[in-house]
Amino acid sequence: MTTSTRPAPDASSASPSLIALDWGTTSLRAYLYDAHGVPIDTRSRPAGVMHVPGGGARAFDAVFEEACGDWLDRTPGLPVLAAGMVGSAQGWREAPYVAVPAGADALVAGLITVTTARGTTVSIVPGVIATGELPDVMRGEETQIVGALASDPTLGADRSGVLIGLPGTHAKWAWVKDGLIERFQTFMTGELFAVLRDHTILGRTMRTGASPDRDAFVRGVSVARGARHTGLLATIFSTRTLGLTDRLAPDAQGDYLSGLLIGHELNALDAMLAERGIALADQPLLLIGDDGLCSRYVDALRVFGHAHARVAAHATELGLWRIALRAGLVRADGEPVCADQ
Repeated sequence: MTTSTRPAPDASSASPSLIALDWGTTSLRAYLYDAHGVPIDTRSRPAGVMHVPGGGARAFDAVFEEACGDWLDRTPGLPVLAAGMVGSAQGWREAPYVAVPAGADALVAGLITVTTARGTTVSIVPGVIATGELPDVMRGEETQIVGALASDPTLGADRSGVLIGLPGTHAKWAWVKDGLIERFQTFMTGELFAVLRDHTILGRTMRTGASPDRDAFVRGVSVARGARHTGLLATIFSTRTLGLTDRLAPDAQGDYLSGLLIGHELNALDAMLAERGIALADQPLLLIGDDGLCSRYVDALRVFGHAHARVAAHATELGLWRIALRAGLVRADGEPVCADQ
C-alpha cells in the first residue's frame, strides 16, 4: 500500500512560491512549488556533491544557477531550501548535525544559509546525529521522514512510535515517536551488494536477468533468516556454491545475494527491537524510497512475519515543503516570503 495525498499539479495556472533542492551524493533534483506546496516543475541533474566539477562554493553556485536560474529569472526573490549531502563537509556549506531526538522544529532551528552570486539566499537543512559509543548520522533522510509524517498525520501523533525504513545504498531504520526521530541505525546493505557483485568472486558467475527473480530473492531472505545465529559471513559464499552445483542459475544469483543481505539486515533489526521488547512482525512500519526497492523490502518483511508494511509516496517533496513552511520561507497561505520583502 502506498500513502499519497498529492493533488495533480496544474502548471498552466500555478504561481511559483518556492524552489527546493534534494541534493545528494550522486544527483541533484530541483522542485518548483506552487502556492499550495505542489511541485509544478521538476528537474534532475547528475551533479551530486561528489560530481560537482572542482567543488567549492563557486562550483556549487554554478550548478545551482544552471539548474534553477531561469526559474529565478521569471520569479525573482523566490526562497530556496536545500536538503541532503549539499549540507555535508563536502557540500556547498556544512550544516552542523542536530542531535536526536529531532523533529521539524529542530531542523528549522539548525538551518544555515549561503548566498549565491546573484544574491539568492539558499537555506540548507541540517542532518541528524545519534551520539554514543558508535555514532550514526543521516543527511536527507530526516527530510523524507518529516514528509512521511506530513503525508499521514496519524503517524506523527502515534505515541507508541512507528518504525520507518529508508532502503538504499546506506539503508536507514528510524524509530519515530511523537513526531521526533528518537534513534536510528544505518546498514550499508546497498553499497555492500555493489562491492560484492563488482569486486569479488561472487560476481564472476552472475548474469543480469531480463527481470528481477523474486523467487531467488525470497530464497536469499529465507536462508538469511534461518542463519540468523551464524551470520552473514557464513552464508554469502553460498551465492557461488549454489551456482557451482547447478542449484542457482547465473541470472538468479544477484537477486539471491540481494535477498541474503537484506535478510541479514532484517535479522539485525529484529534483534535490536527484541532487546527493547518489541516484535518486528507487530510493529507499525512505513517504507520510504524507490518503489522497486521498497517492493523488495515488503517481500523480505513478509518472510519475517510482517505483512502490513506501507510505502510513503512523495516523502522528499512533502518534507521540503513542510520544513519551508515551518521556517517561514513560505506563509501558511502558500505565498512566498521573498528576499526583497
